[in-house]
Amino acid sequence: MASAQDRDGRERQRGAHGAADGPGPGTDLQSFAVLLRRMNGEINRLAHGFAGDQGLHATDVAALAAILDAEEPMTPGRLREHLGLTSGAVTACVDRLERAGHIRRVRESADRRVVHLRYAADAMAAARSYFRPLAEATESARSRFTDDELATVARFLGALNEEMSLLGPTGR
Repeated sequence: MASAQDRDGRERQRGAHGAADGPGPGTDLQSFAVLLRRMNGEINRLAHGFAGDQGLHATDVAALAAILDAEEPMTPGRLREHLGLTSGAVTACVDRLERAGHIRRVRESADRRVVHLRYAADAMAAARSYFRPLAEATESARSRFTDDELATVARFLGALNEEMSLLGPTGR
């Protein structure tokens, strides 16, 4: 948890960047790029901290997020495509996550060759506990906006995710 001094420093920093106080950041492409890089950096910092605490690789945390957020049961093949890894790298990642108790391999279909990756309940509880401060920070930020503003932000983030999903590994 951040100390009061750390929080005070971040509050002053927010005010200096206009994110919470004052006129706000610009809406041009450069301003969005800066804000998105900063947010990505902060999320990566937290994810790397979780990885270190859990004895995982950063790729393992990305795999856990993909499994958690999947709209349909995640398979090793879909995970490989999502993360852009080789079959061998995904197998090693899934093996590490299973050994560490974060996921389970489940055969739920009539075709026993089909393996679904499920987040283990105990591991999910540990992740929720670790990321609770992020959830609280998100709720604090959300509370500063109206429902209409949040709907616009959600539409923007959804559209951006959709556009980025169309990009190849080289960004083209």
